[in-house]
Amino acid sequence: MKHLLSACILSLSIVLFGQDSLMIRSIYDEALLRGQSYENLRQLCKNIGPRLSGSTEAQMAVEWSQAKMNTYGFDRVYLQEIKVPHWERGTKESAWFRTSDGQLTKVHLLALGGSIGTNGTMEGEVIEFKTIDELKKAKASKIKGKIVFLNQAMDATQIQTFKAYGACYAIRGNGAVEAGKLGAKAVIIRSLGLPEDVHPHTGSMHYEDSVERIPAGALATADASALSAALEKGTVRFIFEMDCRVFPDATSYNVIAEIRGSEKPEEIIVFGGHLDSWDAGEGAHDDGAGVIHCLEALRILKELNYKPKHTLRVVFFMNEENGNMGGKSYSSIVKSAGEKHVAALESDRGGFVPRGFGVDGSDAQVAFLQTFAPNYKNYDLHVFEKGYGGVDIGPLKEQYPGIPLFGFVPDSQRYFDYHHAPSDVFESVNKRELELGAAAISSFVYLLDLKLK
Repeated sequence: MKHLLSACILSLSIVLFGQDSLMIRSIYDEALLRGQSYENLRQLCKNIGPRLSGSTEAQMAVEWSQAKMNTYGFDRVYLQEIKVPHWERGTKESAWFRTSDGQLTKVHLLALGGSIGTNGTMEGEVIEFKTIDELKKAKASKIKGKIVFLNQAMDATQIQTFKAYGACYAIRGNGAVEAGKLGAKAVIIRSLGLPEDVHPHTGSMHYEDSVERIPAGALATADASALSAALEKGTVRFIFEMDCRVFPDATSYNVIAEIRGSEKPEEIIVFGGHLDSWDAGEGAHDDGAGVIHCLEALRILKELNYKPKHTLRVVFFMNEENGNMGGKSYSSIVKSAGEKHVAALESDRGGFVPRGFGVDGSDAQVAFLQTFAPNYKNYDLHVFEKGYGGVDIGPLKEQYPGIPLFGFVPDSQRYFDYHHAPSDVFESVNKRELELGAAAISSFVYLLDLKLK
């Protein structure tokens, strides 16, 4: 009688709420009650650590990822060989500024990724600019032989913090080139982070062959404010040492797992994040959370005995941070192999509470995404709009014109507390928020597999 009653309740639930609602509820229950995402992230962060492309830690992360995927019994697990840049920070940076009265203040500095070193201790007078446009308008005679200080703060009034980040990106990406054009001996920037603290944020920058290369570093926001205040009172000199170096490209791998489709196995839905990270923290939010989200999403679907129509493929991309060779190589390799990709999704915005999904695609694809919204009414997801897919999956657009690129959108308010900083460690990730993210992605992939024609 008890089993009959349960069967009746289940049948009634299907009628009232639909099979999709039951499956999504099952996905969330698995993630929240029996989830493995938090422990997997702990292992990646604590047993492997930071995973800068070309490093031994990056190789250990590849081996750990492949072994972990194999434990879940997916239909296929394999490595995709690629070449990646190999830059090393070297010994820990040291930096101070000295005011005209001889007072020394020690500051927290990180070399920007790809920077050259200082070849010993470097010292120079500091000249401050608030934006890169302000620097571009300066005369070379004012800059030559000095250390340029780009002190542009992220705009705290921006509710979507990625917009504030994007507005400041140029001081990091292009600062060394623009300062070098004017004869500066080095450039230091205010870290791209919202809080005022002592955690400097690294990140990629670039050089141009036609411009002399100069060292480039990022100051913690609190130190940047202190340096700016000192400059208001008079001349300031900056003293620092960075031991960066560049090595020949290294061999590395994208790590791939998949469940083969039952109806359209030749059509692939790919989802993932990037396995590499900067070397200052543990890459917990950027992007340990993203790869673990996607691994857990596939694990849950297999655990629930879901038989997808399309082939579902998880990719742990290597080298998003300083070259995107994982994403670029993947798109070229799969296109050359004649594979058909019908949709892609990326998680690369941290392990915070889910808010929804965006799509880099046509108006019709935005409308398609918005049909997902009713399924998430009870799960507090509300963002279903035109947006950004991700760096790793971006190159697929060139190989598969018209492919929709979906981006997982978690709450962004705390992301730039940790982005590229020493504070991006496992302890900064909330267990429940990480699990909710995995459930959101797993259920989204489920709906995508069902709804795609």
